[in-house]
Amino acid sequence: MTVKTAILISGRGSNMTALLDAAAQPGFPAEIVAVISNRPDAKGLEKAAEAGIPTAVVDHKAYPDKVHFELALEDALAASGAELVCLAGFMRLLSAEFVNRRLGRIVNIHPSLLPSFKGLEPQKQALDAGVRVSGCTVHFVTPGMDEGPSLLQAVVPVQPGDDAAALSARILAAEHKAYPAALRILADGGVRFEDGRAVFADPGAETALFP
Repeated sequence: MTVKTAILISGRGSNMTALLDAAAQPGFPAEIVAVISNRPDAKGLEKAAEAGIPTAVVDHKAYPDKVHFELALEDALAASGAELVCLAGFMRLLSAEFVNRRLGRIVNIHPSLLPSFKGLEPQKQALDAGVRVSGCTVHFVTPGMDEGPSLLQAVVPVQPGDDAAALSARILAAEHKAYPAALRILADGGVRFEDGRAVFADPGAETALFP
């Protein structure tokens, strides 16, 4: 039995596409039942519709405040029947109340090796810090921004002469492998959120990728 999963996007949906492609493969343990965007012009909506996935728009600008926006988002998620939620370039900070209702059932991908380089422009942060490797992290979402425990990380090298665009492209290619792999682990029951930590059913399970 597959786990019903919704994807929240705000833009082009490249990670969404990677998840859709993975979920379309036989035996994948998650079924994408909805793609929801807070922006009506998000290009990812077209890609999802072309793939036959139900889409919805919950435009944050149409609501007087975050409370009413999140109530509408709750309604859209309830209508989809989703058990899991994947944030894929969803550019809105969610309230603690919204997140706490889904602890262990909502995940995000961030283009750094958390806990390093949280927030905006993590690739530039990495270059400014002079690190030799960077990558991405799929993590459980908790009320603190980019603070939830990691399900899986992918490591990529920082090359001499890299600028933020070059490093971002290399990390994005890794994200497209890492996010489906992490969703597979979660939907298969291979990891759960417990007492603020990611607890793996197999303590020896690989939770890092080296593309």
